[in-house]
Amino acid sequence: MKKLVLGLAVTASTLAFAQQQPTTSTNPVTFGVKGGMNVSSLSNGADLSDSKSKIGFNAGVFANIPLASSFSVQPEVIYNDLGSKVTREFSAGGNTFRNEYSRNLGYVAVPVMFQYNATPEFFLEAGPEFGFLVSAKDKFKNSTNNNSNTQVATLNKDDFQTFNFGIGIGAGYYFTPNLGLTARYTAGLTDIYKNNSGDAVKNNVFQVGLAYKFK
Repeated sequence: MKKLVLGLAVTASTLAFAQQQPTTSTNPVTFGVKGGMNVSSLSNGADLSDSKSKIGFNAGVFANIPLASSFSVQPEVIYNDLGSKVTREFSAGGNTFRNEYSRNLGYVAVPVMFQYNATPEFFLEAGPEFGFLVSAKDKFKNSTNNNSNTQVATLNKDDFQTFNFGIGIGAGYYFTPNLGLTARYTAGLTDIYKNNSGDAVKNNVFQVGLAYKFK
């Protein structure tokens, strides 16, 4: 809880700093919203060797603060839907059985991206991401032929690390001064489980989406 409060306080301070920066016609501080698709996985597959990537989403807000003519820093506050998925399919007795299991981990993430603006439209970025776990659920879907049954189980968050740290690298292109396409890969460096006696399990996610700057 203390880390969550600290992270939000740092974010609030950064945004307050952004609001106080002088704006010029060439390098104004801008605010915006962003959202898109996550393709996430767990490094050890939640102890399942046949774990695959899971489709999720991200959405949030950002401030872009110019530091120089070609450099800026972009703090963000986003919701990240992470985890992994396992699908098993087999046939028996003339029936087709399909079992899907997914681990769904929800984080409030605070990326701080340092951006190099190669052109006014295109940028490269890299920086740390601080995440705070807000939900943990398992979803089971069993299908036989055309009939399916879905169950959702809420997990005990005390079994997971509240804080998640990662490093992100990405790029983006603005088609207009307001609307752009972004892509980012973030590699987790924190074991998501507490008291894990085996190999560390870490979040990894590829994100692609749209960003809109208010000008």
